Amino acid sequence: MLDESLLDTPEGLAEADRRGLLRGAAEAGARVRTAARHAAEAGVGDLKPDGRPRSVLIAGPGAAATHTADLLGTLAGPGSPVIRLAPTGVAPVAGALRWELPGWAGSVDLLLIATPDGTEPSLSLLAEQAYRRGCSVVAVAPARTPLAEALAAAHGLLVPMATAPYDQEEPLAASSPGVFWALFTPLLALLDRIGLVNAPPDALEKVADRLDGVAERCGPAIATYSNPAKTLAAELADALPVVWTEGTSAGPAGRRFAAALAELAGRPALVAELPEALAAHSALLAGPLAASADPDDFFRDRVEEPPALHARVVLLRDRPIGGISAAPAARDLALSHDTPISELEPEEGGELETLAELIAVTDFAAVYLALASGA
Repeated sequence: MLDESLLDTPEGLAEADRRGLLRGAAEAGARVRTAARHAAEAGVGDLKPDGRPRSVLIAGPGAAATHTADLLGTLAGPGSPVIRLAPTGVAPVAGALRWELPGWAGSVDLLLIATPDGTEPSLSLLAEQAYRRGCSVVAVAPARTPLAEALAAAHGLLVPMATAPYDQEEPLAASSPGVFWALFTPLLALLDRIGLVNAPPDALEKVADRLDGVAERCGPAIATYSNPAKTLAAELADALPVVWTEGTSAGPAGRRFAAALAELAGRPALVAELPEALAAHSALLAGPLAASADPDDFFRDRVEEPPALHARVVLLRDRPIGGISAAPAARDLALSHDTPISELEPEEGGELETLAELIAVTDFAAVYLALASGA
């Protein structure tokens, strides 16, 4: 059950935030600036690439690496495929995970390693394997770790991960905002340098400014009625989120939101892109999860029995209403099945800015849902 009173109690939220999730969301802009500075100090801006790589391979544990690969692949487009190397192993712990380069990887490919840990033996071996194959290797990881030593031996480039003091207090959640921006920002700067994405230093500064603006609107001191992230968290209290996205970069933002709801708040969510989502989820909205499917039972125990779980559509869009859009059809489908709908659309700006706003607001919502539900 969601304790909605906690949402408007900043002191209570701070006390419940044992994993530093709210602080990570609030300080996302600062984390971007620190990560961009680390990238510059590591020499990313001085690189002289000789053309684009044939492919970009990304390796790393958990949701942070998955989201980074998803977003970079979307932003880079078809210029050079961005491929995540999924790990194998018997458990999701540093010593058990294994990564392997594909057999075709060679000197015209680029390997990126993104990890908030840096003690994974297989990532160190992967860097050595890439060096033997002639791949260029860049890693974003904590300094003074076994991976950092392996990068030096493999003549790779290490960008020290931007961390905060509270990162050491509790195990880092892979979906936490601080971890994501610390890993994502240096790789954005790198891919800008090699011509795969458009993310110059001034664009990263605008991203940081947009994240600061979201923190002001969605921070713990802002009441729920005027706080879009708290409002969304309250709306999803007893709902199954059905996340529909429209626009190229909204897709990865929606997938990250679903993953954050699962990892941080322990809530299931479904995600699909418009217009295909209308066909994919039409039967779901007409079935037992529809708001009209379970009329209120007069004999239900209002105290002991939890309310039935019903779907709620969350529409994420990265472009303004106008032109060709499936949003009107999405609203019609949801309302025709008595399914409530929440909508998030960023303010105007560049692609990176609008993407950052969608990610930041949904990150805040996932964190509030986690804290208020005791996850």
